[in-house]
Amino acid sequence: MNTVDAIMTRRSIRKYTDMPVDNQTIQTILRAGMQAPSGNNKQPWYFVIIDDREILDDIPRFHSSSKMLKEAPLAILVCGDTSLEKRLDYINQDCAAATQNILLAAHDVGLGAVWLGIHPTKERVEGIRELLKLPDGIIPVSLISLGYPAVKPEAEDRFRPERVYRNSWKNVMNADQ
Repeated sequence: MNTVDAIMTRRSIRKYTDMPVDNQTIQTILRAGMQAPSGNNKQPWYFVIIDDREILDDIPRFHSSSKMLKEAPLAILVCGDTSLEKRLDYINQDCAAATQNILLAAHDVGLGAVWLGIHPTKERVEGIRELLKLPDGIIPVSLISLGYPAVKPEAEDRFRPERVYRNSWKNVMNADQ
């Protein structure tokens, strides 16, 4: 699958088969995550693989949008380390880039995934910090639900030319530009 096809056809998948994801596949998508760009190349990310059924089932207690984790065979928590990057805004951007890479790599290898925001929602940050015993200085940024898809949603064209401007806010791009 080429990159543009992966971007255009990737969808959030919330229903999974019970097929486990092997360690080599997990490593492949983590490698893709670590290839993301980062401010000043600080690469402040850490990743926590979550495949313990009790932990996955407990997350919806404090994250209401994560109910699909009750079906998912695993999730990956993307965290930022404040000892590697002091600026929280950079940590969030760097971890978002890593998250997107993981989503695209997962799609490429046949997995379905959902991006679940953690930071800056206080109850989510505190809930995941407590549940996973994260050390001080580690900021949980996003959580990615992963598994083999039980559904295959159609690709959707989300391009909106009325939201594109050229050179200033006054010049809306038209279809011919």
